[in-house]
Amino acid sequence: MKIYLIRHGRQCSKLCNVDVDLCEEGYRQAALLGERLVHGGIEVVYSSQLLRAVQTAQAANLYWNVDHIIRPELREISFGEMEGMCDEDIAVKFADFKKKQEKMESDLPYPGGESAGQVIARALPVIEEIASSGVKAAAVVTHGGVIRSLMTYFLDMEPAKYRILGNTLENCSITEVVWNGSKKRFFVERFNDYAHLEGHPELLRSSWVDAEN
Repeated sequence: MKIYLIRHGRQCSKLCNVDVDLCEEGYRQAALLGERLVHGGIEVVYSSQLLRAVQTAQAANLYWNVDHIIRPELREISFGEMEGMCDEDIAVKFADFKKKQEKMESDLPYPGGESAGQVIARALPVIEEIASSGVKAAAVVTHGGVIRSLMTYFLDMEPAKYRILGNTLENCSITEVVWNGSKKRFFVERFNDYAHLEGHPELLRSSWVDAEN
């Protein structure tokens, strides 16, 4: 069965991991996503409980008209003490941590927050549950840190390397994995596919932020 891992649409704030609504561009991204996957065979859509994920799922689901299930385990990685801060302040206050993180030598938790391995531990059981649910295709609207963390598991990478996956993970991009029941494993079919946004440069992250934590 297919699982489409989708990063939520653009939210109203650039502050780190604040729970806010989608902005106008975010709704446009979600509509383009919904239209792109209208023939994807989606039978159910899951999302985290955070507003940007819920609203992305709702907007895209106007094209799919399937059940929407909210699972808190799909929430974004906890950035701990960084949450609510702007990128410029994070770069100064947590400079030493960022230098250590960039070396990717160990799976460091964010100060007061989570590591990639911890995200995998809480999110993977939901993905496995979906894979064994009997549906042929499901959409999972979640977050950049969750998608990158899960990808290290699917690709047999060290969790510490999760930030190497996608210099920019686009909002409403599609990462597709396929569960092969006979082989008992997930296969990665595509990563960070945002072809539905390419004709709209104002909807790409390069027009909105300079860095991702």
